[in-house]
Amino acid sequence: MNTIYLRRRIINVFNLTVALLTTLLALFFLAWLLWTLIKNGAPHINWSLFTQSTPPPGDSNGGLANAIVGSLMMTAVGVLLGSPLGVLAGTYLSEFGRESRLASVVRFVNDILLSAPSILIGVFVYAIIVVNVGHFSGWAGGIALTLIMIPVVVRTTEDMLSLVPDQMREAAAALGAPYWKVILTIVYRSASKGIMTGILLGLARISGETAPLLFTALNNQFMSLNMNDSIANLPVVIFQFAMSPYDDWQHLAWAGSLLITVTILLLNIIARLGLGGGSSKGY
Repeated sequence: MNTIYLRRRIINVFNLTVALLTTLLALFFLAWLLWTLIKNGAPHINWSLFTQSTPPPGDSNGGLANAIVGSLMMTAVGVLLGSPLGVLAGTYLSEFGRESRLASVVRFVNDILLSAPSILIGVFVYAIIVVNVGHFSGWAGGIALTLIMIPVVVRTTEDMLSLVPDQMREAAAALGAPYWKVILTIVYRSASKGIMTGILLGLARISGETAPLLFTALNNQFMSLNMNDSIANLPVVIFQFAMSPYDDWQHLAWAGSLLITVTILLLNIIARLGLGGGSSKGY
């Protein structure tokens, strides 16, 4: 008996030690990455970064204003289109389909999209929109980001709605409330924090995408609000400037990398702490 107990303790200590070491290793590389970004990007964060457009080669006077505006516009399209579609699809899976054959197919396809490389999404949108229209555009980039965001929102919405106890639905139905009203006033209200968390996670997911935008929005060296044409965006500008031989462009690439990393980090922190939960407490 003592031998079995000792063996289990040794295995337990070994597993805990390995888990702790791998966690510390991951945190070490994360801290190293953040420190590298801060060391190389923070000195080049200034007011002109947010007020001036990307400069020509060799010009030290310039910023990322056009790229920031373009990224915000395409991200807004992705959120405005992807959020309602994802929430509605997740609602169907949780409230109407559940164990139906169609719901199983939708979950399977959603899992494929959730794990699909983003570059495939970019090639798909390029083939169905850019090729047919004949030019790159901000709308194509926004649609590509939408397709990336939808699976994230679908999965989180279904999970959060499934956490709402069925007794709450049955109680509302017993009072004569139609099912659509039960969903709007009871189920959505109980899972609102979780749904918002999923939307924020989806936003963080699409904020740093580069590959799909290379095939859809491409880039623009000037400030542009025309979504019908190619438009600047932070991920592509960072990619191009980091690969360039010009020091000024590389400095802007580091500053842009730090900016987008901090933004995504803050979105994840807000999603995890500020809006995390999604339980039905208080209702």
